[in-house]
Amino acid sequence: YNHSPRQIQIELFCRFIHMARETGLPLVVHNREAQREVVELLRREGKGDLRGVVHCFTGNYEAAREILDMGFYLSFTGIITFKNADSLRDVVRKLPLNRVLVETDSPYLAPVPHRGKRNEPAHVRFVAQTIAAVRGISLEEVAEATSNNARSLFEI
Repeated sequence: YNHSPRQIQIELFCRFIHMARETGLPLVVHNREAQREVVELLRREGKGDLRGVVHCFTGNYEAAREILDMGFYLSFTGIITFKNADSLRDVVRKLPLNRVLVETDSPYLAPVPHRGKRNEPAHVRFVAQTIAAVRGISLEEVAEATSNNARSLFEI
């Protein structure tokens, strides 16, 4: 991510925003160390019928609200299970469940208890279990909501 000139990354991201809007397909955003710029570019370039998800979300609550206010979903990975991720768990506790997705980001970011090992799709349940625990709801509620959210976003 840090091997391409910043301006080229911005130009290509803007192209993807425009393609998503023109095709009606959801935009899947992976932000790394550029939260403010991503939000600003989505706000500026994403006017119209743009929908999507910021996957592997690790930002703060204010950034989450801005992204949700643009109609996007937020997706959480195994990071939410890490011991030092209290602030991220606090974010997911405050969000409306109908805008939350879960993912693995395989083969990376394996959740506790598999941290440091190769991640795989079966581990997504640990992400969902953590969200259920911090929200005080059942795993089944999280699974149903996030499945419905994915179907809605991807129109499946």
